[in-house]
Amino acid sequence: MSSQSKQFALSVVIVNWNTRDLLRACLASLADECESLAGDTVQVVVVDNGSTDGSAEMVSNEFPWVHFDARRRNSGFAAANNAGVRLTNGRYVLLLNPDTEIRPGALKTMISFLDTHPEAGAIGPRLTNPDGSLQLSCYPVPTLLRELWRLLHLDLVRPLAVYPIDTWDSNNPHQVETVQGACLMVRNSVLEQVGLLDENFFVYTEEIDFCRRVASKGWALYWLPTALVVHYGGQSTRQAATKMFIQLYRSKLQYFRKHYGVVGGFAYKLILLLAILPRITVAPLAWPFSSLQREKLRSVSRLYGLLLLELKTL
Repeated sequence: MSSQSKQFALSVVIVNWNTRDLLRACLASLADECESLAGDTVQVVVVDNGSTDGSAEMVSNEFPWVHFDARRRNSGFAAANNAGVRLTNGRYVLLLNPDTEIRPGALKTMISFLDTHPEAGAIGPRLTNPDGSLQLSCYPVPTLLRELWRLLHLDLVRPLAVYPIDTWDSNNPHQVETVQGACLMVRNSVLEQVGLLDENFFVYTEEIDFCRRVASKGWALYWLPTALVVHYGGQSTRQAATKMFIQLYRSKLQYFRKHYGVVGGFAYKLILLLAILPRITVAPLAWPFSSLQREKLRSVSRLYGLLLLELKTL
């Protein structure tokens, strides 16, 4: 997106907020991958959302080849990513979370796929947990029915709001509707066509909105299981877990209002109410369970109780 003259094969944008040690591991894995890309050039931009954990010093001392863009405050995930993208000039742009580690060959596999599949506007890799187990990292586009299905845990009966990716062929790409923003590679030309992330989403759901816009312009999106990335998951948002839980549903409600109008937003609030009520009543019924299970149920009840209080203001 930058007007700078040098053209990179790939630009990587990482948004960091007080995840210094994870960011170090992420950049180290990127450094190894960049060396393996031979003639391809890679640009890495870290946008820091006002961290106070020494992230800036660490990057400056250990990864001087990384462009570090320090912001004074946390402006949100979408806004920070957009700021990073505006500094890039890659043929492809990779939005990457700092709590990830690129496994050998992943970047080359993703670049090669986009090189040979001109219909693909954006792709995501196979994400795994640190223990190697599979993470859900691509989803059908959310609808009111799918959200109701998900909140009632009916995907355990029949997948509707999620893809059954554990049953998919792990050697071939699969066309999907949305890709998780923890690791999302997109063509620069697609960004120029559909625009950047919607900054009205502070955090969460911005990539779903973006993928929907990409698909609306006729581009295909793919899940690429032959490219492997480890994702530790939620390391930044975990620092303010309760606040981020409320923010998750604020962003979802914002998504439904944007794409389904006022009526769709109201319908989603009713779906949330339907999901909240049984969850806030579980705590008094938890006495037969173990102390650990009781505390877990009480924690869930507390979170949804807070969401209920916030619901009228959302």
